[in-house]
Amino acid sequence: MVGVTGTLVLAGTPIGDTADAPPRLAAELERADVVAAEDTRRLRRLTQALGVHTQGRVVSYFEGNESARTPELVEALEGGARVLLVTDAGMPSVSDPGYRLVAACVEKDIKVTAVPGPSAVLTALALSGLPVDRFCFEGFLPRKAGERLGRLREVADERRTLVYFEAPHRLDDTLAAMAEVFGAERRAAVCRELTKTYEEVKRGPLKDLAAWAAEGVRGEITVVVEGAPDTGPADLDAAELVRRVQVREEAGERRKEAIAAVAVETGLPKREVFDAVVAAKNAARQSPADGKGLS
Repeated sequence: MVGVTGTLVLAGTPIGDTADAPPRLAAELERADVVAAEDTRRLRRLTQALGVHTQGRVVSYFEGNESARTPELVEALEGGARVLLVTDAGMPSVSDPGYRLVAACVEKDIKVTAVPGPSAVLTALALSGLPVDRFCFEGFLPRKAGERLGRLREVADERRTLVYFEAPHRLDDTLAAMAEVFGAERRAAVCRELTKTYEEVKRGPLKDLAAWAAEGVRGEITVVVEGAPDTGPADLDAAELVRRVQVREEAGERRKEAIAAVAVETGLPKREVFDAVVAAKNAARQSPADGKGLS
């Protein structure tokens, strides 16, 4: 029928134990016209474990071909196909392929739905023993040491619990960097091989976890870190407010947004943060020899 488009289905897959597969996953695998999989070999093992057979066309969809294959999948969707997107583990788009395809579908007004499933982020958060009422997911940190430290400094004052993914061979360096930036005594949890045979959750201060990881760690890793302590508005001077705004601006936020965010995180009136930024800007103009400050 003219004008009828298909549906993109984002399906969660087990992060370890295949028994955790959502009940709807098997039905969607058999129903889909096209199954886009991050790793077709992993998909084959999953379908065998679930005892299902894919009737539609199976194509690979991973970081290396995501940009090139997205238009092909959009074309299939515009033709009325039901496209199922699965990654190796967890929900598509969460540090996995999927975002580009979802964005393209939204732009074309193509229906997008989901089969909710396991998530390493939420599982680790729940097991960490750290506050879960407010949290933010930071994904993978940069591989280079300097860039990694810079990214950590951007969230050094974040009061929400932080969740990261990390490769096992970089875990010790990452935990050491976190101890340096966040403080050696900041509480954290390293969740390894979640839902698998050798699942392990190691909890403690960052300095202790860094020392533990230095001996070598294997498996898929999720790190949960306690948020920064609430120092309270009275402990923050104008220079600190300006510094926090600068950190957010350097991370890509507009100044207006950065000021509003700092006001929220400090509990101070937005006007007070704005005045501190304006004062620093004026001071910088009067002292051209000093290359630092707000421009």
